[in-house]
Amino acid sequence: MQTSDLRIALFSGNYNMTLDGANKALNRLVGYLLKQGAQVRVYSPTVDDPDFEPTGDLVSVPSMAIPNRPEYRIPLSFSRRVRKDIEEFNPDIVHISSPDRVSRQVAAWARRRNLPVLCSVHTRFETYFRYYNLAFIEPLMVAWLRKLYRRCDALVAPSESFAQVLREQRMNYDIDIWSRGVDREIFNSGRRDLGWRKEQGIEDSPPVIGFLGRLVMEKGLDVFSDAIDQLNRRKVAHRVMVIGEGPAKKWFESRLPDAAFVGFQGGHDLGRAAAAMDILFNPSVTETFGNVTLEAMACGVPVVAAKATGSQSLVEDKSSGRLITPGAINQFADALQLYCENTDIRAEHGAAGEKRSLDFSWDAINQVVADTYIRLIRQKRSGNSD
Repeated sequence: MQTSDLRIALFSGNYNMTLDGANKALNRLVGYLLKQGAQVRVYSPTVDDPDFEPTGDLVSVPSMAIPNRPEYRIPLSFSRRVRKDIEEFNPDIVHISSPDRVSRQVAAWARRRNLPVLCSVHTRFETYFRYYNLAFIEPLMVAWLRKLYRRCDALVAPSESFAQVLREQRMNYDIDIWSRGVDREIFNSGRRDLGWRKEQGIEDSPPVIGFLGRLVMEKGLDVFSDAIDQLNRRKVAHRVMVIGEGPAKKWFESRLPDAAFVGFQGGHDLGRAAAAMDILFNPSVTETFGNVTLEAMACGVPVVAAKATGSQSLVEDKSSGRLITPGAINQFADALQLYCENTDIRAEHGAAGEKRSLDFSWDAINQVVADTYIRLIRQKRSGNSD
């Protein structure tokens, strides 16, 4: 079997409603598979005004808006209409990408038909509860996830560090690495534009500490703002630039009154904004890969990140950035202060990160998923899969 022979049914909880790293990766994967001659059918909740046009054929799944987070929707049922569509499509593998009710239903449907099921794990869902005063739910969520993941034939994870977490949690033991790539035409150090930075009200100096991502609490906005408070108390010269939008924007603005909020940036505008930073500060522990970390590295920007899944597979501590114990505010502030005050180390670590980013080619990365599909189909057909 070759990639061109594949017929893949892909289920997503949010394929193109909201622009985030997982959705961009899934759409890029589908684009690659279609280019190779494979047939792909995507099933996901839909909205009238999505953030971007979907790649490939998209079938709408019944869903409802998440309370207090209307930009996301919960898939509700593997309805008769959807079931008929997938039966007519007749896939030879099912790929699920969110641990929701519909994914569980379609996984059971596939098992009854002796079809392999691959699950791509895009985020550490169990950690989200920490940011909403519900940390006691985390063990229950881990158990709930394990029940689904153990019933899949294999998982793919964005980084080896996250794959090891999944193994330690006994989620599954067949785990391939579906990493992430970076578009070098968009993200490179040559995109640095101090003129654009001045248009945002930021002078050439002092150094700019950047936040890049959706403005939601699970991205570590509290840790970010607390570390900036420490720099202010230490009288370390700096500016903060926030790239992104989200429901926690007002809260973040109240905590960082002197920051430049430049809003959502996409495509080449995003590359320009990322290259305009002097330091990326990414305190999130929910990332499984850290697309924003790789994008900043590709722009020659050193990274201060939480020592957590994702960033550990990208940043080499004290070489291309700093990896700090999650939540260690003083240590984050120490790392940021070093980069703010030492331009030589900042430049050296930024150059090392840009060199490291050259290892991430999208086509080679997406072929890993295609090869995993083929392996699982062969195993299932030969009776070598549980």
